Amino acid sequence: MSLTSRLSNWFFSDSSVGNTALEERNGYSEPEFDLDGARQNKRPRTMERLEEEEVDFELKRPPYIHSMLAGGIGGTTGDILMHSLDTVKTRQQGDPHFPPKYTSLSDSYVKIFRQEGVRRGLYGGFTAAMLGSFPGTVIFFGSYEYCKRHMLDRGINPSISYLASGFLADFAASIVYVPSEVLKTRLQLQGRYNNPFFNSGYNYKSTWDAARTIARTEGLGALYSGYKATIVRDLPFSALQFAFYEQERRFAQSWMDTHDIGLGLEIFTAASAGGAAGVITCPLDVVKTRTQTQITPNGAKNSQSSHLEKTAKSSQKACAKKQTQTRLIHSGPRTVPHSTPTLDTSSVMEGLRLIYKTEGFAGMFRGVGPRFVWTSVQSGTMLVLYQYLLKQMERFQSQEGAGVI
Repeated sequence: MSLTSRLSNWFFSDSSVGNTALEERNGYSEPEFDLDGARQNKRPRTMERLEEEEVDFELKRPPYIHSMLAGGIGGTTGDILMHSLDTVKTRQQGDPHFPPKYTSLSDSYVKIFRQEGVRRGLYGGFTAAMLGSFPGTVIFFGSYEYCKRHMLDRGINPSISYLASGFLADFAASIVYVPSEVLKTRLQLQGRYNNPFFNSGYNYKSTWDAARTIARTEGLGALYSGYKATIVRDLPFSALQFAFYEQERRFAQSWMDTHDIGLGLEIFTAASAGGAAGVITCPLDVVKTRTQTQITPNGAKNSQSSHLEKTAKSSQKACAKKQTQTRLIHSGPRTVPHSTPTLDTSSVMEGLRLIYKTEGFAGMFRGVGPRFVWTSVQSGTMLVLYQYLLKQMERFQSQEGAGVI
C-alpha cells in the first residue's frame, strides 16, 4: 500500500469516528464497512434516506405507557390553555344572530367577558372538556403508536403509515371524547346572552345537570348527536395534522442535517401542522357544531311539549311563557334562527350544501380565525410536550436502570 493511500485511509478513519459519534448521539449507528469489507461511502441526507432513518429510529421505541402518558399530558395541557379560544370559536360558528353578534376575535373575547365573565362565559363547558380530554388523548396516542409500529414493521411507506394511523387512532378515541364534546358545546352556547330565543340566563346548572337533562329529554343517543359529523371532521384533521408534522420534521432534519432539530423548529413544525389541518377542516367543524346543538325535528318537540304541559299544571307563570317560548329550557340551545333550515344529520355533504346556500362561503368558514389559532397553539403544545416528556421518561428509566445495576 502506498504512502498516499495510507494517509488517505488515516484521515478517512478519523472523520468516520467523528461521524459515528455524531450519529450515535442522534440515535443512529451505521456500519463502517459493508459485507465485502469495503469502506462505505457516506450518502447525502436526502428525503429518501431520512425515511429510511426514520424507520431505523423506530427500533428505539418507547413503551406504550410512556407514549400514552406523554400524549395525555400534552393534549390536556393544550386544551386547558386554549379552552377560552375554543369557546370563542364555538360562539362564532353557532351564532344565531343576523348580522352576527360575534365578529372579530378580540370583539368576541370582550363581549363574552363583559356579559358572562370567565367561569360561565369564556370557560363554559371546561369541566366537560376535561372529562374527555385526558382519556381521549391517552387512547389516541396508544392507538396511534400501535398502528404506526405494526404498519412500519410490515414495510408500509412511513407517510402512509402516519396518515392511516391518525385516522384509526382518532376513530378509537372518538368513543370517549364525543359525549364530552356534546356537553362542552351545549354549555358553551347556552344562555340568553348568546341566544335570543331563550328567556333563561343559563340552561344547565352544571355538567352533571346537562348530561342528566339531555339524557332524560332527548335520550342517551343525544350524547352522541353529531357523531358522524364529528368523526368526519376529526379523522381528516388528525390524519393531516400528523402527516404534515412528520413531513415538516423531515424537511427540518434534512436542513439541519441532524435528527434533533431543536426547540424552535419543533414548535414551528407542530404548530404549523395543526394550523394548516385546522383551516382545511373548518367547514366540517361548522357542520359538527350545528349538528350537535340544533333542535331535532320530532323527538325534541314531543319532549318539550310534554314538559311544558306538566309545568303549566304546577305554575300559571309557566302557562304564560308557553306562548312565547316554544322550546324546553333544559334541552340545549338553538344555534340557528327559525328561518334557517335544519341540517340533515345523516349527510355531512348535505349540511355543507345547506350552509353554503343560506350563508355563503363565509358561513362555511365561520370561526376560521379562532380555529386556526386554537389548532396551532394546541398542536404545538401537545406535540412539543409529547416529545419532551418521552425524552424525560427515557432518561429517568435509563438512570433508574443504571442505579439498579
